[in-house]
Amino acid sequence: MPMQDRLQHLVSVVSGQRFLNKQGLGNEVPFFICPYRPEEAVDMDRLQRQLVNRLEQAGIKILCINLYDLAVDILKDREIWEQVLELEPTVAKDQLKELLQGVLDPEAHLVPAIGAKLQSVEFDVLFISGVGEVFPYIRSHNVLNNLQSTAKDQPTVMFFPGSYTHSLETGASLDLFGRLHDDKYYRAFNIFHYEA
Repeated sequence: MPMQDRLQHLVSVVSGQRFLNKQGLGNEVPFFICPYRPEEAVDMDRLQRQLVNRLEQAGIKILCINLYDLAVDILKDREIWEQVLELEPTVAKDQLKELLQGVLDPEAHLVPAIGAKLQSVEFDVLFISGVGEVFPYIRSHNVLNNLQSTAKDQPTVMFFPGSYTHSLETGASLDLFGRLHDDKYYRAFNIFHYEA
């Protein structure tokens, strides 16, 4: 689907009362995946900015959280950002990944930081981006699993560089970059399959 058509679809879905009132979800958490091909990342960033502008003109308040920016903020708040930058060229990738996974653990650190942002502003819809930039030390399905109790009051849209597939054989899967097929997540809806 061309970008302009996607923008139109997203505007009509996200601005609709059905979406904002979390209808048609069958008592599931109001989580939506907005998948896109990884090579479309620049276009998708532009589309997301246009989407936020159009929605805010319609009076819908959007809270945008970029996981990469949030991860950097957490590292700076914990006063280890400079250490990570110094360590990065000298340690094995697995060691760095392990360090970052501990410091940015979704349950212990990342989701509480998201929760604090949710409490600090009034908003109608949460947009989460930066999924590809924080891989492999933060996994999208872990973020969504841990957000279920924190971000259940308003709809959440995760912009995802890859595909979100459902099949009877394998269930649902977040396939990051169209290559990594191991993130099982069943509770979100593909926003392009949701009717306005």
